Amino acid sequence: MRSIILRSQLKTSLFVNGFNNFTSCSNNYKLRRNHTNAPSPLSILSEDEQFFKETVRKFSQDQIAPLIKKMDKEHKIDDELVKKLFENGFMAIEIDQEYGGSGSSFMSSTLTVEEIAKVDPSVSVLVDLQNTLGNNVLLKVGNKEQKEKYLPRLAQDTVSSFCLSEPSSGSDAFALKTTAKKDGDYYYINGTKMWISNSDIAGIFYVFANTDPSKGHKGVTCFIVERDQEGFSVAKKEDKLGMRASGTCVLHFDNVKVHKDNIVG
Repeated sequence: MRSIILRSQLKTSLFVNGFNNFTSCSNNYKLRRNHTNAPSPLSILSEDEQFFKETVRKFSQDQIAPLIKKMDKEHKIDDELVKKLFENGFMAIEIDQEYGGSGSSFMSSTLTVEEIAKVDPSVSVLVDLQNTLGNNVLLKVGNKEQKEKYLPRLAQDTVSSFCLSEPSSGSDAFALKTTAKKDGDYYYINGTKMWISNSDIAGIFYVFANTDPSKGHKGVTCFIVERDQEGFSVAKKEDKLGMRASGTCVLHFDNVKVHKDNIVG
């Protein structure tokens, strides 16, 4: 009995001393923070970021959650929901306001994808790829004319798709087989892409093709292709185990004629 009491007293002493030490360290930490210009940790959101996060959370619960079963069964994201994503600015978070976007930050994109993914990962894939890949391709390496032509569409009503993976090479850009043969001011694209996300509803496609296979990966070039171009077709949709509403399709290119102005980068 005495040994139990002693052990209990020892634990109490350790807890009290430990807590006092923690409080002392915490006060010292606060003191140091007040005397530095170090940025806040990423886990601490600003007022605007917290408000944005709550806005996306409410939208996800009110607008996405009721459609989950329907979209999963139909293997397609609801058309009206896609419109609402655009109307609320969730599809153009980092696009400058001059092009119709929100002009916000990558942190806002991250918060948006995170909150939507808590409700439906399929929709989060759509929003993620639109913002972090589709929009950023033009924001980072697009020229002025391409930005003026395509960014307003990407901000208002047009989904984009990033077309890299192929049947024989997966996502190995150095081994892709799709070719783009030059003829005057145009290139003719031939080949097949596979497992391409958002391709079922996309209107703009970033297509990677090799303009000179003899140069290996140095011949790989990115082209902007539009859905209605002659020779381009979106084939079967993959019947996936999960995230079934997120479209993943096969794409075929049969002498798709693309002007040199549509080369990105």
